[in-house]
Amino acid sequence: MDFALTEEQQLIQDAAREFAQNEIAPIAAQFDASGEFPLETIRQAGELGFMGIEIPEEYGGSGLDSISYVLVMEEISAADAAHGTIVSVNNSLFGVPLHEFGSEEQKQKYLRPVASGEVNGAYALTEPQSGSDAATMRSRAERSADGSHYTLNGKKAWITSGPVAKYMIVFTQTLDSSGESVGISAFVIDTEKPGFRVGKTEPKLGIRASATCEIELEDYVCPVGNRIGDEGKGFKIALTVLDAGRVGVAAQAVGIAQAAYAAAVEYSRERKAFGAPIGSFQAIQDKIADMKMRIDASQLLVLRAAWSKQHAKKTGARNTLNSSIAKLYASETAMFVTHQALQIHGGMGYSKELPLERYFRDAKITEIYEGTSEIQRMVIGRTETGLR
Repeated sequence: MDFALTEEQQLIQDAAREFAQNEIAPIAAQFDASGEFPLETIRQAGELGFMGIEIPEEYGGSGLDSISYVLVMEEISAADAAHGTIVSVNNSLFGVPLHEFGSEEQKQKYLRPVASGEVNGAYALTEPQSGSDAATMRSRAERSADGSHYTLNGKKAWITSGPVAKYMIVFTQTLDSSGESVGISAFVIDTEKPGFRVGKTEPKLGIRASATCEIELEDYVCPVGNRIGDEGKGFKIALTVLDAGRVGVAAQAVGIAQAAYAAAVEYSRERKAFGAPIGSFQAIQDKIADMKMRIDASQLLVLRAAWSKQHAKKTGARNTLNSSIAKLYASETAMFVTHQALQIHGGMGYSKELPLERYFRDAKITEIYEGTSEIQRMVIGRTETGLR
């Protein structure tokens, strides 16, 4: 097996690392404290082609592969997980449904400006009472009698980039013109049109600069041409998107863990206690060894998931198992590593003077969004046993 990156992949990784460390890392603490959306650095990420990495060039993207995507996600997330979240949403949650299921007109009108970084996109699946159990959503899209449009009503929650998104993909229960339910459908909407309103912004524990909010739709008129895919087939689209998104979250988790690990190793060399660097103590070396082992395993699982995602595109198959395994293991590794790194730093790790406490806070979300650890275990268990 050849684990070496191609020359192109190496160049992409180097460019992402340089951008992340020079432009994002110096401002990460500031934006974490303020919760302000980092418009300028996200604009720069778009100029570098990082907002539509796997989207073909004819639709505003970079036309790169899935390996390149996870490499970029790791480097950006190592500098700041909030930036990684924004990049992930544009690439996977917004980009995948339009690229794989959208019409040519939708790709040109809505995908191109988001993939190029000209504007931001968002994805609205979760509702206040509907998270992992998406089938219980209450939002509605009712088809008009003449079939020309839908009227959307309802509330969505935990929408990443919601306050700044120009375009948003929304999933709702769908009613035909007689009021009968036909299942869940997906729509792309313009947030500047009447009937769309941004609700409260969430005061989050971590990834604070990624801007997360509720949205409300009140008699929002959505042309039938803005429906993505067939009517009533939105749940399949959502599951496909989450498969792709989980690979990005897994890469984000690896990036957070790598940053925490590097800080811990450096501190263990510099900090002295009882006349010796603390890194010479067996207890600290055990922590370093466990951290390194889990990060390497996570990174390999992420690369496997990205590789299989790339091949699944050719066959139309889903990448559910590999993406769930990578997401589950990498996210729990991020929590483990940031906890151990903070412990190695002692009191300084608990201080906002160092980024360790931010890494620790940011790591937690990777175990929650795009399918909790409990959901990933359920997916893996059901897939392996064939039982439900």
